[in-house]
Amino acid sequence: MNRNLFKIALFSILFLGFVACDKDDREEDLLPAEVLKESYTIDRFKVLNIATALPSGAKLTWSIKDSIISENTDLDFISPFQKNYPLTLKVEISGEVKVYTSSINVVKETGTYSKYIFNVLDFRPAVGQFTNGIPEYTEGNTQANMIVAAKKAIVGSNTSLVSLGGFGGYVVFGFDHTIPNMDGRDFKILGNAFWGNEANEARSGSCEPGIIMVAYDKNKNGKPDDDEWYEIAGSEYFKNTTIKNYEITYFKPDAAKSPVTGTEFWQFDTEYIKWQDNEGKSGYKVQNVFHDQSYYPLWIADASYTLKGTKIADNFYDQSGEGSYWVGKSFEFGYADNAPNNDEASNIDISWAVDKNGKYVKLPGIDFVKVYTAINQEAGWLGEVSTEVSGAYDLHLN
Repeated sequence: MNRNLFKIALFSILFLGFVACDKDDREEDLLPAEVLKESYTIDRFKVLNIATALPSGAKLTWSIKDSIISENTDLDFISPFQKNYPLTLKVEISGEVKVYTSSINVVKETGTYSKYIFNVLDFRPAVGQFTNGIPEYTEGNTQANMIVAAKKAIVGSNTSLVSLGGFGGYVVFGFDHTIPNMDGRDFKILGNAFWGNEANEARSGSCEPGIIMVAYDKNKNGKPDDDEWYEIAGSEYFKNTTIKNYEITYFKPDAAKSPVTGTEFWQFDTEYIKWQDNEGKSGYKVQNVFHDQSYYPLWIADASYTLKGTKIADNFYDQSGEGSYWVGKSFEFGYADNAPNNDEASNIDISWAVDKNGKYVKLPGIDFVKVYTAINQEAGWLGEVSTEVSGAYDLHLN
């Protein structure tokens, strides 16, 4: 063989071997031999977090059998079922693909969970005819006292209710476990909505919708942080009749002011509590003859207070045409106190949650819920539209 040809051939062999070794080394660096443990064990209703620490740019596909459950870098897994799940992770980076396998063993928890509300963390109603009455205010009560009163009303299975007053009035509550985000609807919020026997339209009567916010306790600090809240995008969320970032300010009434009696028998003071919003509108909340206690929360010493949120279109109308029979229409889905408690519309799907930009988010589950009145409307002698909450529970826990 020609000496030059021999050198070229030898060089080619060495070069190809070097490239192959370099390629193998690079693949080994990019795709490590081990990413998952052989198996994982987690209690029911607890979130298992599996962190991969793979290089940025890697495309991950997590699967249980043939079903893709996530494409995130890390996996958050939760199940209400006591069973074993075969886990597959497919990783692709720079054209290289590797498949890792493991299993998740979900076991029965040692304690006993309640499917109902476990705690009330905050309560601040807007002005309303049931404010200071449901729950009842006692002279000297503080904000902390009223939160305790709300807790007594809606925690557990034997509940009464709390009234949230007009737009923005809210209650925040939590569970003793994470409600998992499964296929279909995940939890129910109870209220006091009902269908009207004489309502002309189907699914109408007394429906006072409340916006629902949900939070997953990602950092496990036992409280809902500001960056953990997401809004349940109900049927009205994307409509042009819905106002995001709405704000309303209520002004404390002057106890010495003489009432301005209205033309209707029930209008005790038509200029009772002034309000104004960030849309340039203002008006008064009317005091009716049926409720003579203060409609302004008596434990709030400030001369005014502001509530914020998403406002949806008014849903009450005077069916009688003469002010005697008002009807509130139920929206299709996604709101509290929007349909009777035995109706599917009072069940909520965690998958409806969106971020502040209206983009759907994938939460493993939720630990906290906030409900606030979604409408700023006076419904004649019925008074302000005010969401009521009488409890809530996990649909996955028997």
